[in-house]
Amino acid sequence: MTKLIIQIPCLNEADHLAETIADLPKEISGVDNIEYLVIDDGSTDNTSEVATQLGVHHVIRHTRNKGLATAFRTGLDACLRLGADIIVNTDADNQYQGADIPLLIEPILAGRAELVVGDRGVGSLEGFSYLKQRLQTLGSWVIGKASGLHTPDATSGFRALSRQTAQNTVVLSDYSYTLESLIQAGESKLAVEFVNIRINPQTRPSRLMKSMWQYIRTSTVAIVRAYTLYRPLRVFTILGFILIGLGLIPGVRFIYLFSIGETKGHIQSLILSSILLIIGFQSLVIGLLADLIGSNRKLLEEVIGRVRRLELSSNQRGSNDK
Repeated sequence: MTKLIIQIPCLNEADHLAETIADLPKEISGVDNIEYLVIDDGSTDNTSEVATQLGVHHVIRHTRNKGLATAFRTGLDACLRLGADIIVNTDADNQYQGADIPLLIEPILAGRAELVVGDRGVGSLEGFSYLKQRLQTLGSWVIGKASGLHTPDATSGFRALSRQTAQNTVVLSDYSYTLESLIQAGESKLAVEFVNIRINPQTRPSRLMKSMWQYIRTSTVAIVRAYTLYRPLRVFTILGFILIGLGLIPGVRFIYLFSIGETKGHIQSLILSSILLIIGFQSLVIGLLADLIGSNRKLLEEVIGRVRRLELSSNQRGSNDK
């Protein structure tokens, strides 16, 4: 039997949750059991109560707001404990059309993919300004380079995960899981597919980002952090060689002037060159050390995945004994 759990991270979504739940499928070909899970991330309204009244199968509540990435992790852990074979993550504001969930899980049911992401077509998405469209496209390109995957819509939260993928997913960010999980999927050589999806008209402004500039700042930091986390040698090597190259310019200038007899008044060039060269070589060393530490991160991800599997198998045996 194939069990699908649709998880919905929520923050003050009492007014929109009914529409979102009503839009979700009740039956899907190839799936024997469909359940819904709401993760209330410290809402100050009655989101949890509304979810219960709507007949949501499982409701989990954080006592305070912990962020979207933490809510996503909480949902994955709960879905695994509840025996999900496939997990679909969607937004509580009904941005994504529930009718596209069969398209989202079809590659997993067919055995072609382990992670499937809904592609909104962000390069021409209505409701996004021209600047935001370009930034989304640029961000997806950077994440694609970092992950080694074709990522047309890296920030889409509408995605489906197989059970094994959910067990091995480790998200360290507190801001968003979307970018980091894709890079990790590329690192783990997972079979990832993007499928075209439709979106509903926007019902409210984004609560994750207060303004365009906050979106730009936060997204840039998230992309740089994720890229550095998984590609530290490349990042620090490039930075190191840039600094070394810049350091050689005043250094060569000083040597040239010194060779032709102009020995006075150019000590500043020598000092600047020395500083840049030292920092450049330090960046190379940091890159090597970070790359070695990255090996420990990979081992940690494997350990976390194995611990999850052991806990789940232990819980299942305990339930069977009862």
